[in-house]
Amino acid sequence: MTHKFDPTSLREYDIRGIVGEALGPDDARAIGRGFATLLRRAGGHRVAVGRDGRVSSPILEAALIEGLTASGCDVVRVGMGPTPMLYYAEATLEVDGGIQITGSHNPGNYNGFKMVFQHLPFFGEDIQKLGRMAAEGDWDEADGETSVTDYSIEDDYVGRLMAGYAGGAYRVGWDTGNGAAGPVIEKLVKLLPGEHHTLFTDVDGNFPNHHPDPTEEKNLADLKKLVAEKQLDFGLAFDGDGDRIGAIDGLGRVIWGDQLLSILAEPVLRVDPGATIIADVKASQALYDRIAELGGKPLMWKTGHSLIKTKMKETGAPLAGEMSGHIFFAQDYYGFDDAQYAAVRLIQAVHVIGKSMNQLKDEMPAMVNTPEMRFQVDESRKFAVIDEVLDRLEAEGADVNRTDGARVNTADGWWLLRASNTQDVLVARAEAKSQEGLDRLLAMIDAQLEASGLVRGPQAAH
Repeated sequence: MTHKFDPTSLREYDIRGIVGEALGPDDARAIGRGFATLLRRAGGHRVAVGRDGRVSSPILEAALIEGLTASGCDVVRVGMGPTPMLYYAEATLEVDGGIQITGSHNPGNYNGFKMVFQHLPFFGEDIQKLGRMAAEGDWDEADGETSVTDYSIEDDYVGRLMAGYAGGAYRVGWDTGNGAAGPVIEKLVKLLPGEHHTLFTDVDGNFPNHHPDPTEEKNLADLKKLVAEKQLDFGLAFDGDGDRIGAIDGLGRVIWGDQLLSILAEPVLRVDPGATIIADVKASQALYDRIAELGGKPLMWKTGHSLIKTKMKETGAPLAGEMSGHIFFAQDYYGFDDAQYAAVRLIQAVHVIGKSMNQLKDEMPAMVNTPEMRFQVDESRKFAVIDEVLDRLEAEGADVNRTDGARVNTADGWWLLRASNTQDVLVARAEAKSQEGLDRLLAMIDAQLEASGLVRGPQAAH
């Protein structure tokens, strides 16, 4: 038995693709076979399996479990829920690994798999290895009976989200976008003090109301309306599988991922003075300055949830985050990205700091910045272009940070050009203190692209 994956489905941090085109039950079965084989060879034998609310998730779950058991692993099914609920199961149950079936924030026709192997992220080379093993049929066979059991973990998980909660009572709007976080949020708001209003908490894999990606401002329109109509203190939004958070203040202004981190850092650093706090290369300079101002050690790291989790373990950082809304707590928690937990900690942070969300937003330095800009580039040229840019910048003697692509500091501010790990796109971002400064930074990006034969053309989709 061998299996060939669609090469586009084996991504840097997960496996994903359009169901029926790049992904189907045979792929799920092969993932199960390979993952179980690797786990058995590493001395493990039990896997927790969860799924999101997509229409295709139950079929892929059944095939994945067939593969896991065929290669000798016992399976604990934790059912439908957000990805962090599966991470929680993997961290707390007697299992050796975990797999969540999820298409994350992608459209409804996508699905995929996020994996944890013996409490560590399973990504990059690990995922490529599953592909090679399938092509060679390098799978172990079960040498005895294997079991599949169901474990209802939702209530334990919600209880853990609330453990040690010491925040105030606020009036909050919540939008789960018909994603997998809905039922958990419904239970959570019943336990939180204050007044809570929820939107689209019924799970529907067709996402009838809006696309479940809170980093796109247009997807926050319903939440803004709710917050305005009910005059709420702030609003929180979640992506399709509940591992990324979005937020708006009481005036409907977006609080971006790096701004959320600057709020969350304050209480964390009170408890753990001088700690390292990690953010990705797309984050604002204002965040790094704020962490330093609060007495923390800001650390700029590569974009990608698996890479950030790995760096947190290495540095002992109690908190990390990405522009995309992945927030990772290791202080009083497990170090994985969990939007539900980040929401609880955010409410608590507002209380501890003692200012309203509107005031916190008002006090943030006024920066003029671009959203994340993406443009298509041939996969074969993607990393080569970045190398060319770095060589030219070095020759010019520019102030460059090479952590992940090129992040260039100038008197006006900074600009970034990096290759996406998950798509055939280059990602650019720029931030300045004034519009004139931003225009100068964008001209620098354009000049670099032009020198490599590219144009900053129409935006590629996420």
